[in-house]
Amino acid sequence: MTDRLPRKLAAVLYADVADYSRLTGEDEDATHRRLSEYLDIVSESIDLHHGQVIHYAGDAVLADFVTVTSALECATAIQSDLSNRNRDLPDERKIQFRIGINLGEVIVDRDDIYGNDVNVAARLESLADVGGICISDSVRTAIGNKLSLAYEFMGEQLVKNIKDPIRAYQVRPHVSEPPREEVPEFQKFTLPEKPSIAVLPFTNMSGDPGQNYFSDGITEDIITELSRFGALFVVARNSSFAFRGNSVDIRKVGQNLGVRFVLEGSVRMEGVRVRITGQLIDAITGDHVWADRYDGDLADVFAVQDEITRSIVSTIVGRIQNFDLDRIKSKTTDNLSAYENTLRGQHLMHNYAERDYAAARQFFEHAIRLDPNFARAHAWMAYVEVSAFNWNMSPGKLDHALRTGEAALALDDHESKSHLAVGVARLFRSEHDKAEYHLGRAAELNPNDDLIMIEKSRYLMYSNEPMEGVTTARQAMRQNPYHPNWYWNILGRCFHTAKHYKEAASALERIRTPQFWNHAYMTVCYSELGQSDKAAKHLNAVLTLKPDFTVAEFATVLPYRDEQVLQDFIAGFQRAGFPS
Repeated sequence: MTDRLPRKLAAVLYADVADYSRLTGEDEDATHRRLSEYLDIVSESIDLHHGQVIHYAGDAVLADFVTVTSALECATAIQSDLSNRNRDLPDERKIQFRIGINLGEVIVDRDDIYGNDVNVAARLESLADVGGICISDSVRTAIGNKLSLAYEFMGEQLVKNIKDPIRAYQVRPHVSEPPREEVPEFQKFTLPEKPSIAVLPFTNMSGDPGQNYFSDGITEDIITELSRFGALFVVARNSSFAFRGNSVDIRKVGQNLGVRFVLEGSVRMEGVRVRITGQLIDAITGDHVWADRYDGDLADVFAVQDEITRSIVSTIVGRIQNFDLDRIKSKTTDNLSAYENTLRGQHLMHNYAERDYAAARQFFEHAIRLDPNFARAHAWMAYVEVSAFNWNMSPGKLDHALRTGEAALALDDHESKSHLAVGVARLFRSEHDKAEYHLGRAAELNPNDDLIMIEKSRYLMYSNEPMEGVTTARQAMRQNPYHPNWYWNILGRCFHTAKHYKEAASALERIRTPQFWNHAYMTVCYSELGQSDKAAKHLNAVLTLKPDFTVAEFATVLPYRDEQVLQDFIAGFQRAGFPS
């Protein structure tokens, strides 16, 4: 029998400087001096939290800890300290770390540690936000609720040289305030005239965090089916999910989201059996309006979802005449593996991150192979391609989105996500009338879907109705108070097209991590407002992020219906100093 090398269980921390090559290229000596100073801070924090620096590798640090609590406390202290030190520095001089933490068994040899779990920590570091922390599922499970932090699930990540996908989480501060987008005066929402409801993420009672995607999928399905009723106001998934993992006061949830009713529940899977419980609560009085429990085989899960939705609608919309309960029936699949793969893909897509598209695409492709007639899988595949196009403007993505979306519609013309994907694809092919039809049909089928509203806003902007686009974008933000950060981009661009530059700049400045195109619009806004210093700052950011930027190339992907509007757009960018 071969002797095994010594091993130990360790919390492994890997920290590395973001964009270090660029920093050294700009000022090698100054960057190295600051790096040396910052590495001392990192080392002191590791020692203070009872960890051990294993080695340094240029701008990277590898350390291990006896407990995950110590490792995560250390990481948050490092990022907080470095953030304070960077606060008054210009962006080009800031040294910012990404940190990854994993828990696992490592090989100990010659005062160093090795093994797959060390490699996983390094890969988690690459997934972290700049100045942020990314942890593995094993760390998330071990940490529980020990620290006042929030954990944003990133889905299963496929990373270089690691065979199996990694379940990863971004760490956010202050769990007492759930992570959300800033929404002006969101506490003062007035109740809609329609009956209004938010569905909180159903609790996974299986004991296996790996099953979260399933309980989340059940929740999302219920939200989607309720959203089909124009007689209801249903808060979007992302806003409801902002309350995940917190002990919530239902009345506070109602105030924050501006709804009268809140549904909460749980899902327990044991083998092929599933138990789903649900209770509907009046968020104003705190009274229980309705509660029930459903037991059955996994094969019955669609019937259970229909029954829950039917009960809710009957309870809170009973006074509304002539609504058709059969509309909650959508074409599903008999193949549970196809359904599960689709849920996993949806789970990733809700991160709104380009890095997740490849993994989500794989899940949808697998679902389609398992059941070629499952319309929802085709619909989400089309939406992946539309989303990818919005990032890289590749015509191939647009063509694939259109083919896949049309295939989904052939299977089920009542799938709103298919109409959404096809509508966006048609818009960017400058087929405005067809885009209007499909986006209108999507809104008919699911009037509470904020994604449909924000894409309709984009369509209105390109169709020379930018202020109507502003109204529609704000409607999307009301439906989803904790909306994705990129909604500010659409709102800002609507204002820009309408030549309301002050309001446009205000909206665009809300974007946390601007891309080059965000900086481009801000350059024009500040130029038109006569704020030359701010315009120059954003112009420099554009040319740093995309040195080959030209107005002509940028304008080719903007499907304005009116040629004069496009020419005004080009003239504004030229006045701001962009190369033609």
